Amino acid sequence: MINPKAAPCDEATIRSIPLAANCIASQKRWVLLATVLASSITYIDESVVNIAQPAIEGNLATSVAVIQWLVNAYTLCLSALLLTGGAAADQFGRRKMFVIGIVLFAVASLWCGFAPSVVQLILARAMQGFGAAILIPCSLALIGASFDEEERGKAIGTWAGVSAIAVASGPLLGGLIVDHFSWRLIFLINPLLAVPTIWIVYNHVPESQGPEVTGRLDWTGAVLALLGLTGVCFGLIAAPEFGLIDIKVFSPLAVGLVLLCFFIWLEGHSDTPMLPLDLFRSRTFSAVNLLTLLLYAALGDAFFFLPFALIQVGGYSAVLAGAVFLPFTIVMGLLSRWSGGLIDRIGARLPLIIGPTITALGFGLLAICVGRDAYWTFLAAMVVLGLGMAASVAPLTTTVINAVPAHQTGAASGVNNAVASLAGLLAVALFGAVALGIYGRGLERRLQAPAASVELSQIIESARGQFVTAPPAAMSTAVDRQLAARFIKGSLAESIRDIMLLAGILALGAAASGALLPRRAQPTSGPG
Repeated sequence: MINPKAAPCDEATIRSIPLAANCIASQKRWVLLATVLASSITYIDESVVNIAQPAIEGNLATSVAVIQWLVNAYTLCLSALLLTGGAAADQFGRRKMFVIGIVLFAVASLWCGFAPSVVQLILARAMQGFGAAILIPCSLALIGASFDEEERGKAIGTWAGVSAIAVASGPLLGGLIVDHFSWRLIFLINPLLAVPTIWIVYNHVPESQGPEVTGRLDWTGAVLALLGLTGVCFGLIAAPEFGLIDIKVFSPLAVGLVLLCFFIWLEGHSDTPMLPLDLFRSRTFSAVNLLTLLLYAALGDAFFFLPFALIQVGGYSAVLAGAVFLPFTIVMGLLSRWSGGLIDRIGARLPLIIGPTITALGFGLLAICVGRDAYWTFLAAMVVLGLGMAASVAPLTTTVINAVPAHQTGAASGVNNAVASLAGLLAVALFGAVALGIYGRGLERRLQAPAASVELSQIIESARGQFVTAPPAAMSTAVDRQLAARFIKGSLAESIRDIMLLAGILALGAAASGALLPRRAQPTSGPG
Protein backbone atom coordinates (compact mmCIF):
# COMPACT_ATOMS: atom_id res chain seq x y z
CA MET A 1 0.00 0.00 0.00
CA ILE A 2 1.05 3.60 -0.57
CA ASN A 3 2.21 5.37 2.54
CA PRO A 4 0.00 8.44 3.05
CA LYS A 5 3.05 10.40 4.12
CA ALA A 6 4.43 9.99 0.62
CA ALA A 7 1.24 11.33 -0.97
CA PRO A 8 -0.37 13.54 1.66
CA CYS A 9 -3.72 15.24 1.30
CA ASP A 10 -3.49 19.01 1.10
CA GLU A 11 -4.30 20.37 4.56
CA ALA A 12 -6.08 23.48 3.35
CA THR A 13 -8.25 21.43 1.03
CA ILE A 14 -9.06 18.95 3.78
CA ARG A 15 -10.37 21.75 5.93
CA SER A 16 -12.66 23.11 3.26
CA ILE A 17 -14.25 20.09 1.53
CA PRO A 18 -14.94 16.44 2.37
CA LEU A 19 -11.85 14.29 2.67
CA ALA A 20 -13.25 11.65 0.30
CA ALA A 21 -12.52 13.75 -2.79
CA ASN A 22 -8.82 14.06 -1.95
CA CYS A 23 -7.68 10.76 -0.50
CA ILE A 24 -6.56 7.61 -2.26
CA ALA A 25 -8.31 4.25 -1.91
CA SER A 26 -5.62 2.78 0.35
CA GLN A 27 -6.11 5.56 2.87
CA LYS A 28 -9.83 4.80 2.97
CA ARG A 29 -9.04 1.20 3.87
CA TRP A 30 -6.75 2.36 6.68
CA VAL A 31 -9.49 4.70 7.95
CA LEU A 32 -11.96 1.83 7.96
CA LEU A 33 -9.53 -0.47 9.79
CA ALA A 34 -8.73 2.14 12.45
CA THR A 35 -12.38 2.93 13.09
CA VAL A 36 -13.28 -0.76 13.29
CA LEU A 37 -10.53 -1.42 15.87
CA ALA A 38 -11.44 1.63 17.95
CA SER A 39 -15.15 0.86 17.90
CA SER A 40 -14.38 -2.72 18.88
CA ILE A 41 -12.74 -1.41 22.06
CA THR A 42 -15.99 0.13 23.27
CA TYR A 43 -18.19 -2.74 22.08
CA ILE A 44 -16.03 -5.44 23.67
CA ASP A 45 -16.01 -3.53 26.95
CA GLU A 46 -19.77 -3.13 26.97
CA SER A 47 -20.46 -6.77 26.13
CA VAL A 48 -18.06 -8.26 28.69
CA VAL A 49 -19.25 -5.91 31.45
CA ASN A 50 -22.80 -7.15 30.87
CA ILE A 51 -21.67 -10.73 31.37
CA ALA A 52 -19.67 -9.79 34.47
CA GLN A 53 -22.54 -7.96 36.22
CA PRO A 54 -23.73 -10.92 38.34
CA ALA A 55 -20.15 -11.76 39.33
CA ILE A 56 -19.40 -8.15 40.29
CA GLU A 57 -22.61 -7.89 42.31
CA GLY A 58 -21.89 -11.12 44.14
CA ASN A 59 -18.16 -10.50 44.63
CA LEU A 60 -18.62 -6.99 45.98
CA ALA A 61 -21.78 -7.96 47.94
CA THR A 62 -23.58 -4.96 46.55
CA SER A 63 -27.08 -4.21 45.25
CA VAL A 64 -28.74 -3.93 41.86
CA ALA A 65 -28.73 -0.15 42.30
CA VAL A 66 -24.93 -0.11 42.49
CA ILE A 67 -24.70 -2.35 39.41
CA GLN A 68 -27.02 0.08 37.64
CA TRP A 69 -24.54 2.86 38.44
CA LEU A 70 -21.69 0.69 37.18
CA VAL A 71 -23.43 0.72 33.82
CA ASN A 72 -24.92 4.20 34.03
CA ALA A 73 -21.73 5.99 35.11
CA TYR A 74 -20.37 4.98 31.71
CA THR A 75 -23.48 5.71 29.69
CA LEU A 76 -24.19 8.94 31.57
CA CYS A 77 -20.89 10.53 30.55
CA LEU A 78 -21.21 9.00 27.11
CA SER A 79 -24.71 10.41 26.59
CA ALA A 80 -23.99 13.87 27.97
CA LEU A 81 -20.66 14.38 26.22
CA LEU A 82 -21.11 12.61 22.88
CA LEU A 83 -22.41 15.81 21.34
CA THR A 84 -19.33 17.68 22.50
CA GLY A 85 -17.17 14.88 21.10
CA GLY A 86 -18.84 15.16 17.72
CA ALA A 87 -18.47 18.95 17.65
CA ALA A 88 -14.83 18.67 18.76
CA ALA A 89 -14.19 16.29 15.88
CA ASP A 90 -15.47 18.85 13.38
CA GLN A 91 -13.69 21.79 15.01
CA PHE A 92 -10.33 20.54 16.22
CA GLY A 93 -9.66 17.67 13.84
CA ARG A 94 -11.20 14.23 13.64
CA ARG A 95 -7.92 12.32 13.82
CA LYS A 96 -6.61 14.31 16.79
CA MET A 97 -9.79 13.85 18.86
CA PHE A 98 -10.00 10.21 17.79
CA VAL A 99 -6.61 9.49 19.36
CA ILE A 100 -7.46 11.43 22.52
CA GLY A 101 -10.60 9.35 22.94
CA ILE A 102 -8.71 6.09 22.52
CA VAL A 103 -6.05 7.07 25.08
CA LEU A 104 -8.64 8.16 27.68
CA PHE A 105 -10.59 4.95 27.25
CA ALA A 106 -7.50 2.76 27.57
CA VAL A 107 -6.25 4.53 30.72
CA ALA A 108 -9.70 4.36 32.30
CA SER A 109 -9.85 0.63 31.51
CA LEU A 110 -6.62 0.08 33.43
CA TRP A 111 -8.11 2.02 36.36
CA CYS A 112 -11.22 -0.22 36.25
CA GLY A 113 -9.05 -3.33 36.34
CA PHE A 114 -7.14 -2.18 39.42
CA ALA A 115 -9.87 -0.17 41.21
CA PRO A 116 -9.65 -0.98 44.94
CA SER A 117 -13.26 -0.03 45.73
CA VAL A 118 -16.74 0.20 44.24
CA VAL A 119 -16.57 3.99 44.26
CA GLN A 120 -13.33 4.02 42.25
CA LEU A 121 -14.73 1.42 39.86
CA ILE A 122 -17.74 3.64 39.17
CA LEU A 123 -15.50 6.71 38.70
CA ALA A 124 -13.28 4.79 36.30
CA ARG A 125 -16.35 3.72 34.33
CA ALA A 126 -17.34 7.39 34.11
CA MET A 127 -13.89 8.18 32.67
CA GLN A 128 -14.38 5.37 30.14
CA GLY A 129 -17.61 7.05 29.12
CA PHE A 130 -15.77 10.34 28.61
CA GLY A 131 -13.24 8.66 26.33
CA ALA A 132 -15.98 6.83 24.41
CA ALA A 133 -17.87 10.10 23.97
CA ILE A 134 -14.92 11.36 21.92
CA LEU A 135 -14.00 8.10 20.21
CA ILE A 136 -17.39 6.97 18.89
CA PRO A 137 -18.51 10.07 16.97
CA CYS A 138 -15.00 10.52 15.60
CA SER A 139 -15.15 6.98 14.15
CA LEU A 140 -18.23 7.71 12.10
CA ALA A 141 -17.09 11.24 11.28
CA LEU A 142 -13.86 9.87 9.81
CA ILE A 143 -15.86 7.44 7.68
CA GLY A 144 -18.27 10.17 6.64
CA ALA A 145 -15.40 12.46 5.66
CA SER A 146 -13.39 9.77 3.86
CA PHE A 147 -16.11 8.13 1.75
CA ASP A 148 -18.44 9.90 -0.65
CA GLU A 149 -22.19 9.29 -0.58
CA GLU A 150 -22.07 6.53 -3.18
CA GLU A 151 -19.57 4.52 -1.08
CA ARG A 152 -20.70 5.51 2.38
CA GLY A 153 -23.50 2.97 2.81
CA LYS A 154 -21.24 -0.01 2.13
CA ALA A 155 -18.41 1.50 4.18
CA ILE A 156 -20.65 1.92 7.21
CA GLY A 157 -22.05 -1.57 6.62
CA THR A 158 -18.50 -2.93 6.61
CA TRP A 159 -17.70 -0.96 9.77
CA ALA A 160 -20.78 -2.34 11.52
CA GLY A 161 -20.25 -5.88 10.26
CA VAL A 162 -16.54 -6.25 10.92
CA SER A 163 -16.93 -4.58 14.32
CA ALA A 164 -19.63 -7.09 15.18
CA ILE A 165 -17.43 -10.01 14.14
CA ALA A 166 -14.49 -8.56 16.08
CA VAL A 167 -16.52 -8.38 19.27
CA ALA A 168 -18.37 -11.67 18.78
CA SER A 169 -15.81 -13.27 21.07
CA GLY A 170 -16.28 -10.56 23.71
CA PRO A 171 -19.07 -12.15 25.77
CA LEU A 172 -17.54 -15.62 25.49
CA LEU A 173 -14.12 -14.31 26.47
CA GLY A 174 -15.70 -12.38 29.33
CA GLY A 175 -17.45 -15.53 30.51
CA LEU A 176 -14.21 -17.51 30.46
CA ILE A 177 -12.43 -14.81 32.44
CA VAL A 178 -15.25 -14.51 34.99
CA ASP A 179 -15.54 -18.29 35.45
CA HIS A 180 -11.82 -19.08 35.72
CA PHE A 181 -10.07 -15.88 36.79
CA SER A 182 -11.35 -12.51 38.00
CA TRP A 183 -13.86 -10.08 36.55
CA ARG A 184 -11.15 -7.41 36.88
CA LEU A 185 -9.25 -8.89 33.96
CA ILE A 186 -12.07 -8.08 31.53
CA PHE A 187 -11.10 -4.41 31.61
CA LEU A 188 -7.51 -5.16 30.58
CA ILE A 189 -8.54 -6.24 27.06
CA ASN A 190 -9.02 -2.67 25.86
CA PRO A 191 -5.42 -1.39 26.10
CA LEU A 192 -4.29 -4.33 23.94
CA LEU A 193 -6.42 -3.00 21.07
CA ALA A 194 -5.62 0.66 21.71
CA VAL A 195 -1.89 0.44 20.86
CA PRO A 196 -2.15 -0.84 17.25
CA THR A 197 -5.09 1.50 16.60
CA ILE A 198 -3.07 4.56 17.57
CA TRP A 199 -0.16 3.38 15.40
CA ILE A 200 -2.44 3.04 12.36
CA VAL A 201 -3.97 6.46 12.92
CA TYR A 202 -0.63 8.28 13.18
CA ASN A 203 0.88 6.50 10.17
CA HIS A 204 -2.00 6.09 7.74
CA VAL A 205 -4.97 8.33 8.57
CA PRO A 206 -4.89 11.97 7.40
CA GLU A 207 -6.39 14.78 9.44
CA SER A 208 -9.72 16.36 8.54
CA GLN A 209 -12.19 18.78 10.05
CA GLY A 210 -15.27 20.77 9.13
CA PRO A 211 -14.94 24.06 7.27
CA GLU A 212 -17.04 26.05 9.75
CA VAL A 213 -14.50 26.02 12.57
CA THR A 214 -15.09 28.36 15.50
CA GLY A 215 -12.57 26.94 17.95
CA ARG A 216 -15.21 27.00 20.72
CA LEU A 217 -17.14 24.22 22.39
CA ASP A 218 -20.41 24.43 24.26
CA TRP A 219 -19.12 23.46 27.69
CA THR A 220 -22.07 25.09 29.44
CA GLY A 221 -24.43 22.87 27.50
CA ALA A 222 -22.30 19.81 28.25
CA VAL A 223 -22.38 20.51 32.00
CA LEU A 224 -26.13 21.14 31.98
CA ALA A 225 -26.74 17.89 30.08
CA LEU A 226 -24.48 15.92 32.44
CA LEU A 227 -26.06 17.33 35.62
CA GLY A 228 -29.57 17.04 34.26
CA LEU A 229 -29.18 13.41 33.23
CA THR A 230 -27.46 12.61 36.54
CA GLY A 231 -30.43 13.99 38.47
CA VAL A 232 -32.96 12.05 36.41
CA CYS A 233 -30.98 8.79 36.71
CA PHE A 234 -30.40 9.21 40.43
CA GLY A 235 -34.12 9.70 41.00
CA LEU A 236 -35.14 6.72 38.87
CA ILE A 237 -32.61 4.38 40.47
CA ALA A 238 -33.58 5.47 44.00
CA ALA A 239 -37.32 5.22 43.33
CA PRO A 240 -37.75 1.49 44.14
CA GLU A 241 -36.22 1.96 47.59
CA PHE A 242 -37.84 5.25 48.64
CA GLY A 243 -40.86 5.79 46.38
CA LEU A 244 -41.47 8.53 43.81
CA ILE A 245 -42.90 11.05 46.29
CA ASP A 246 -39.92 10.85 48.66
CA ILE A 247 -37.82 14.02 48.71
CA LYS A 248 -34.68 11.98 47.93
CA VAL A 249 -36.31 10.87 44.69
CA PHE A 250 -38.55 13.77 43.70
CA SER A 251 -35.92 16.48 44.21
CA PRO A 252 -33.19 15.08 41.90
CA LEU A 253 -35.81 14.17 39.31
CA ALA A 254 -37.30 17.66 39.34
CA VAL A 255 -33.91 19.41 39.29
CA GLY A 256 -32.68 17.13 36.53
CA LEU A 257 -35.71 17.81 34.33
CA VAL A 258 -35.43 21.57 34.89
CA LEU A 259 -31.74 21.50 33.93
CA LEU A 260 -32.51 19.49 30.79
CA CYS A 261 -35.21 21.98 29.78
CA PHE A 262 -32.75 24.84 30.32
CA PHE A 263 -30.21 22.88 28.25
CA ILE A 264 -32.65 22.68 25.32
CA TRP A 265 -33.43 26.41 25.61
CA LEU A 266 -29.72 27.27 25.73
CA GLU A 267 -28.98 25.18 22.65
CA GLY A 268 -31.60 27.09 20.72
CA HIS A 269 -29.96 30.42 21.59
CA SER A 270 -26.27 29.50 21.38
CA ASP A 271 -23.98 30.50 18.52
CA THR A 272 -22.02 27.25 18.92
CA PRO A 273 -24.48 24.68 20.29
CA MET A 274 -23.41 21.13 21.07
CA LEU A 275 -26.91 20.11 19.98
CA PRO A 276 -27.66 21.94 16.72
CA LEU A 277 -31.46 22.05 16.85
CA ASP A 278 -31.63 23.02 13.18
CA LEU A 279 -30.66 19.44 12.33
CA PHE A 280 -34.11 18.37 13.48
CA ARG A 281 -35.77 20.46 10.79
CA SER A 282 -35.07 17.46 8.59
CA ARG A 283 -37.97 15.03 8.79
CA THR A 284 -35.60 12.18 8.02
CA PHE A 285 -33.14 13.14 10.74
CA SER A 286 -35.89 13.56 13.36
CA ALA A 287 -37.65 10.30 12.51
CA VAL A 288 -34.48 8.23 12.50
CA ASN A 289 -33.40 9.61 15.88
CA LEU A 290 -36.81 8.79 17.38
CA LEU A 291 -36.35 5.27 15.99
CA THR A 292 -32.86 5.15 17.53
CA LEU A 293 -34.18 6.21 20.94
CA LEU A 294 -36.83 3.48 21.07
CA LEU A 295 -34.77 0.70 19.49
CA TYR A 296 -31.68 1.20 21.64
CA ALA A 297 -33.76 1.62 24.79
CA ALA A 298 -35.19 -1.82 24.06
CA LEU A 299 -31.74 -3.28 23.38
CA GLY A 300 -30.15 -1.70 26.47
CA ASP A 301 -33.06 -2.90 28.60
CA ALA A 302 -32.85 -6.51 27.37
CA PHE A 303 -29.07 -6.84 27.39
CA PHE A 304 -28.78 -5.51 30.95
CA PHE A 305 -31.11 -8.21 32.30
CA LEU A 306 -30.24 -11.12 30.00
CA PRO A 307 -27.12 -12.23 31.96
CA PHE A 308 -29.21 -12.35 35.15
CA ALA A 309 -31.81 -14.47 33.34
CA LEU A 310 -29.14 -16.89 32.18
CA ILE A 311 -26.91 -17.07 35.26
CA GLN A 312 -29.26 -16.46 38.22
CA VAL A 313 -32.47 -17.94 36.83
CA GLY A 314 -31.16 -20.50 34.34
CA GLY A 315 -28.15 -21.55 36.41
CA TYR A 316 -25.82 -21.41 33.40
CA SER A 317 -22.13 -20.58 33.72
CA ALA A 318 -20.78 -17.20 32.64
CA VAL A 319 -19.20 -18.91 29.62
CA LEU A 320 -22.55 -20.25 28.43
CA ALA A 321 -24.16 -16.89 29.19
CA GLY A 322 -21.53 -15.21 27.04
CA ALA A 323 -21.97 -17.75 24.26
CA VAL A 324 -25.64 -16.80 23.96
CA PHE A 325 -24.56 -13.47 22.46
CA LEU A 326 -22.55 -15.16 19.68
CA PRO A 327 -25.48 -15.73 17.28
CA PHE A 328 -26.46 -12.08 17.61
CA THR A 329 -23.02 -10.72 16.72
CA ILE A 330 -22.33 -13.32 14.03
CA VAL A 331 -25.61 -12.62 12.24
CA MET A 332 -24.97 -8.90 12.43
CA GLY A 333 -21.43 -9.38 11.16
CA LEU A 334 -22.53 -11.47 8.19
CA LEU A 335 -25.47 -9.31 7.15
CA SER A 336 -24.55 -5.72 8.05
CA ARG A 337 -22.57 -5.04 4.86
CA TRP A 338 -25.48 -6.35 2.80
CA SER A 339 -27.99 -4.25 4.74
CA GLY A 340 -25.75 -1.21 4.34
CA GLY A 341 -26.32 -1.42 0.60
CA LEU A 342 -30.11 -1.63 0.96
CA ILE A 343 -30.47 2.11 1.36
CA ASP A 344 -28.85 2.64 -2.05
CA ARG A 345 -31.30 0.22 -3.70
CA ILE A 346 -34.64 0.60 -1.93
CA GLY A 347 -34.24 3.53 0.45
CA ALA A 348 -34.28 3.55 4.25
CA ARG A 349 -37.99 3.32 5.06
CA LEU A 350 -38.65 -0.37 4.43
CA PRO A 351 -35.52 -1.73 6.21
CA LEU A 352 -36.24 0.55 9.18
CA ILE A 353 -39.77 -0.82 9.50
CA ILE A 354 -38.98 -4.49 8.96
CA GLY A 355 -35.76 -4.53 11.03
CA PRO A 356 -37.25 -3.23 14.32
CA THR A 357 -40.31 -5.47 13.83
CA ILE A 358 -38.08 -8.56 13.62
CA THR A 359 -36.19 -7.25 16.65
CA ALA A 360 -39.46 -7.02 18.59
CA LEU A 361 -40.14 -10.67 17.74
CA GLY A 362 -36.69 -11.54 19.12
CA PHE A 363 -37.49 -9.84 22.43
CA GLY A 364 -40.77 -11.73 22.61
CA LEU A 365 -38.94 -15.00 22.12
CA LEU A 366 -36.48 -14.08 24.88
CA ALA A 367 -39.42 -13.47 27.22
CA ILE A 368 -40.68 -16.99 26.48
CA CYS A 369 -37.20 -18.45 27.11
CA VAL A 370 -36.72 -17.00 30.60
CA GLY A 371 -37.20 -19.67 33.25
CA ARG A 372 -37.29 -22.54 30.77
CA ASP A 373 -34.58 -25.20 30.89
CA ALA A 374 -33.77 -25.13 27.17
CA TYR A 375 -30.54 -23.36 26.34
CA TRP A 376 -31.00 -23.66 22.56
CA THR A 377 -34.13 -21.49 22.73
CA PHE A 378 -32.03 -18.54 23.88
CA LEU A 379 -29.69 -19.11 20.93
CA ALA A 380 -32.64 -19.16 18.51
CA ALA A 381 -34.06 -15.96 19.99
CA MET A 382 -30.69 -14.24 19.62
CA VAL A 383 -30.53 -15.25 15.95
CA VAL A 384 -33.86 -13.52 15.38
CA LEU A 385 -32.67 -10.50 17.36
CA GLY A 386 -29.50 -10.36 15.27
CA LEU A 387 -31.51 -10.48 12.03
CA GLY A 388 -33.60 -7.54 13.16
CA MET A 389 -30.68 -5.41 14.27
CA ALA A 390 -28.62 -6.27 11.19
CA ALA A 391 -31.45 -5.01 9.02
CA SER A 392 -31.66 -1.82 11.10
CA VAL A 393 -28.24 -0.55 12.16
CA ALA A 394 -26.41 0.14 8.89
CA PRO A 395 -29.42 1.78 7.14
CA LEU A 396 -30.11 3.78 10.30
CA THR A 397 -26.54 5.08 10.59
CA THR A 398 -26.24 5.82 6.88
CA THR A 399 -29.53 7.73 6.91
CA VAL A 400 -28.35 9.90 9.80
CA ILE A 401 -25.12 10.90 8.06
CA ASN A 402 -26.73 11.40 4.65
CA ALA A 403 -29.43 13.64 6.11
CA VAL A 404 -26.99 16.48 6.90
CA PRO A 405 -24.38 18.53 5.02
CA ALA A 406 -20.88 17.03 4.88
CA HIS A 407 -19.43 19.55 7.33
CA GLN A 408 -21.95 18.49 10.00
CA THR A 409 -21.32 14.75 9.87
CA GLY A 410 -19.46 14.87 13.19
CA ALA A 411 -22.32 16.71 14.90
CA ALA A 412 -24.93 14.45 13.29
CA SER A 413 -23.19 11.24 14.31
CA GLY A 414 -22.66 12.72 17.77
CA VAL A 415 -26.37 13.47 18.11
CA ASN A 416 -27.40 10.01 16.93
CA ASN A 417 -24.90 8.22 19.15
CA ALA A 418 -25.95 10.41 22.06
CA VAL A 419 -29.56 9.43 21.46
CA ALA A 420 -28.60 5.73 21.37
CA SER A 421 -26.55 6.09 24.55
CA LEU A 422 -29.25 8.14 26.26
CA ALA A 423 -31.75 5.44 25.38
CA GLY A 424 -29.63 2.78 27.09
CA LEU A 425 -29.03 5.05 30.08
CA LEU A 426 -32.72 5.74 30.69
CA ALA A 427 -33.67 2.12 29.98
CA VAL A 428 -31.33 0.76 32.66
CA ALA A 429 -32.48 3.38 35.19
CA LEU A 430 -36.21 3.21 34.42
CA PHE A 431 -36.60 -0.49 33.70
CA GLY A 432 -34.30 -1.35 36.58
CA ALA A 433 -36.85 0.34 38.84
CA VAL A 434 -39.71 -1.46 37.09
CA ALA A 435 -37.96 -4.84 37.37
CA LEU A 436 -37.24 -4.38 41.07
CA GLY A 437 -40.89 -3.47 41.64
CA ILE A 438 -42.11 -6.60 39.84
CA TYR A 439 -39.48 -8.67 41.66
CA GLY A 440 -40.55 -7.33 45.07
CA ARG A 441 -44.26 -7.93 44.39
CA GLY A 442 -43.46 -11.45 43.23
CA LEU A 443 -41.63 -12.18 46.49
CA GLU A 444 -44.51 -10.79 48.55
CA ARG A 445 -47.08 -12.87 46.66
CA ARG A 446 -45.08 -16.05 47.13
CA LEU A 447 -44.66 -15.34 50.84
CA GLN A 448 -48.44 -15.59 51.22
CA ALA A 449 -48.08 -19.36 50.77
CA PRO A 450 -49.10 -21.40 53.85
CA ALA A 451 -45.62 -22.97 54.00
CA ALA A 452 -43.92 -19.62 54.55
CA SER A 453 -42.21 -19.53 57.95
CA VAL A 454 -40.68 -16.65 59.86
CA GLU A 455 -37.19 -17.85 58.87
CA LEU A 456 -38.24 -18.00 55.21
CA SER A 457 -39.59 -14.45 55.43
CA GLN A 458 -36.26 -13.27 56.85
CA ILE A 459 -34.33 -14.93 54.00
CA ILE A 460 -36.63 -13.36 51.42
CA GLU A 461 -36.43 -9.95 53.07
CA SER A 462 -32.62 -10.01 52.83
CA ALA A 463 -32.93 -10.66 49.08
CA ARG A 464 -34.87 -7.47 48.32
CA GLY A 465 -32.98 -5.09 46.07
CA GLN A 466 -30.55 -7.81 45.00
CA PHE A 467 -30.63 -10.12 42.01
CA VAL A 468 -27.57 -12.00 43.30
CA THR A 469 -28.23 -13.07 46.89
CA ALA A 470 -25.91 -14.45 49.54
CA PRO A 471 -26.46 -18.07 50.63
CA PRO A 472 -29.09 -18.34 53.38
CA ALA A 473 -27.87 -18.62 56.93
CA ALA A 474 -26.90 -22.12 58.01
CA MET A 475 -29.38 -21.91 60.91
CA SER A 476 -32.31 -22.00 58.48
CA THR A 477 -33.83 -25.36 57.62
CA ALA A 478 -33.19 -27.15 54.34
CA VAL A 479 -36.87 -26.72 53.44
CA ASP A 480 -36.69 -22.96 54.00
CA ARG A 481 -33.52 -22.70 51.91
CA GLN A 482 -35.10 -24.63 49.05
CA LEU A 483 -38.29 -22.57 49.18
CA ALA A 484 -36.32 -19.33 49.34
CA ALA A 485 -34.27 -20.30 46.28
CA ARG A 486 -37.44 -21.23 44.39
CA PHE A 487 -39.27 -18.03 45.40
CA ILE A 488 -36.33 -15.80 44.50
CA LYS A 489 -35.73 -17.53 41.17
CA GLY A 490 -39.42 -17.48 40.28
CA SER A 491 -39.83 -13.80 41.13
CA LEU A 492 -36.69 -12.86 39.21
CA ALA A 493 -37.83 -14.84 36.17
CA GLU A 494 -41.21 -13.13 36.29
CA SER A 495 -39.67 -9.65 36.41
CA ILE A 496 -37.23 -10.35 33.56
CA ARG A 497 -39.98 -11.82 31.37
CA ASP A 498 -42.03 -8.65 31.78
CA ILE A 499 -38.98 -6.51 31.01
CA MET A 500 -38.35 -8.44 27.77
CA LEU A 501 -41.97 -7.89 26.73
CA LEU A 502 -41.58 -4.16 27.40
CA ALA A 503 -38.48 -4.20 25.20
CA GLY A 504 -40.57 -5.76 22.44
CA ILE A 505 -43.15 -2.97 22.74
CA LEU A 506 -40.40 -0.36 22.44
CA ALA A 507 -39.05 -2.08 19.31
CA LEU A 508 -42.52 -2.00 17.75
CA GLY A 509 -42.59 1.72 18.51
CA ALA A 510 -39.28 2.00 16.64
CA ALA A 511 -40.84 0.26 13.64
CA ALA A 512 -43.70 2.78 13.73
CA SER A 513 -41.09 5.57 13.74
CA GLY A 514 -39.54 4.03 10.63
CA ALA A 515 -42.88 4.48 8.89
CA LEU A 516 -42.47 8.25 9.37
CA LEU A 517 -39.51 8.29 6.97
CA PRO A 518 -40.07 9.39 3.37
CA ARG A 519 -41.08 6.49 1.15
CA ARG A 520 -37.86 6.83 -0.81
CA ALA A 521 -35.24 8.36 1.49
CA GLN A 522 -32.43 9.02 -0.95
CA PRO A 523 -29.06 10.30 0.30
CA THR A 524 -28.99 14.07 0.36
CA SER A 525 -26.37 16.71 0.84
CA GLY A 526 -28.27 18.54 3.50
CA PRO A 527 -31.31 18.52 5.71
CA GLY A 528 -34.58 17.77 4.03
